[in-house]
Amino acid sequence: MATAVAPRGIKGVKEFVFEWEGRDKNGKVMRGEVRAGGEAMVSASLRRQGILITRIKKRRMSGGKSIKQKDIAVFTRQLATMMKAGVPLLQAFDIVARGSTNPRLTRMLNDIRSDVETGTSLSAAFRKHPMHFDALYCNLVEAGEAGGILEALLDRLAIYQEKTLELKRKIKSALMYPIAVIVVAFVVLTVIMIFVIPAFKDVFKSFGADLPAPTLAVIAMSEFFVKYWWAIFGFLGGGGYFFMQSWKRSEKMQKAMDRLFLRIPIFGDLIYKSVIARWTRTLSTMFAAGVPLVEALDSVGGASGNAVFVEATEQIQKDVSTGSPLTTSMQSTGVFPAMVLQMCAIGEESGALDHMLGKAAEFYEQEVDEMVKGLSSLMEPFIIVILGVLIGGIVVSMYLPIFKLGAVV
Repeated sequence: MATAVAPRGIKGVKEFVFEWEGRDKNGKVMRGEVRAGGEAMVSASLRRQGILITRIKKRRMSGGKSIKQKDIAVFTRQLATMMKAGVPLLQAFDIVARGSTNPRLTRMLNDIRSDVETGTSLSAAFRKHPMHFDALYCNLVEAGEAGGILEALLDRLAIYQEKTLELKRKIKSALMYPIAVIVVAFVVLTVIMIFVIPAFKDVFKSFGADLPAPTLAVIAMSEFFVKYWWAIFGFLGGGGYFFMQSWKRSEKMQKAMDRLFLRIPIFGDLIYKSVIARWTRTLSTMFAAGVPLVEALDSVGGASGNAVFVEATEQIQKDVSTGSPLTTSMQSTGVFPAMVLQMCAIGEESGALDHMLGKAAEFYEQEVDEMVKGLSSLMEPFIIVILGVLIGGIVVSMYLPIFKLGAVV
């Protein structure tokens, strides 16, 4: 019978997916898939579990496009719909796998189906693919299997994933426009500095007159740019690479950046509300599925996507496990808005915590939607004014000598 082993990765270490095969203490053949930093880590983890390894192979990532979160959301929705319609689980997997246009997703679904067919629980089969099915997903499926409400839990999972994807899409759409404009502005300024201004400089030499101070400043910047362009691009590229690597590998850097994001004017409020929406949506989904509160909090912090809330959730979990009410524990962290605290308090008193958390999630998702619409209309004129002042200032500076010459004539 196939089984799954998923050792926890070490933060900051690049991880790969390894397929393994071995035998347990009874000689039974076992296979699985894990995500780890190298073969040595996989071997050590399997040996600790008493598995005699016969084969470890790093999975090749060729043969189709990668499996994205959207693919998993679509698969979950299809599986939930077919199970609600009474289609048997194995047949549902066959239908989804045949309908997929992504070879990798088809292979993965066929592997899961094979495991389930040989007696492995669906949650255990999902745990063999930690890159695509996180702890929250697997815990909810396990709860659905234990309670005999798998189709209902899959439907909740599909709704949760669809809401999360929609929230991320809105955040990206709000950030995409200013980033694209900044990149285009940088390219335009580079072309002006390297090619346009030197041409004006040659023309001005023939004037034989003193140039205005703004023109001299722009020419000096252009000369510096032309002379040291390699150093400027090297500094920007190297600095950007170093920054991104530090961000990925350093836990302190991640925490600092997550705190900074929450304090950025305008965008910080947008990010904060989206994090609150994800946090409340996740806890509502877990709690409604019957997962105990302390256990549910294990997945909530990571699902929020912000280190500040990960730390807050860990503290809440400690307090709740010692008997403290959820609302009191949340209030002591100082990161949750008053509205969420009040709704949680009402939910605890009325016994409808999942419903109240769901309402809070819907409210903040709507808030994010409204903010994105407002930012889209606000950022466009704001960016146009900044670019107009910047590029227009350069153009005017270069034409000042011509205007001066025309006035003399």
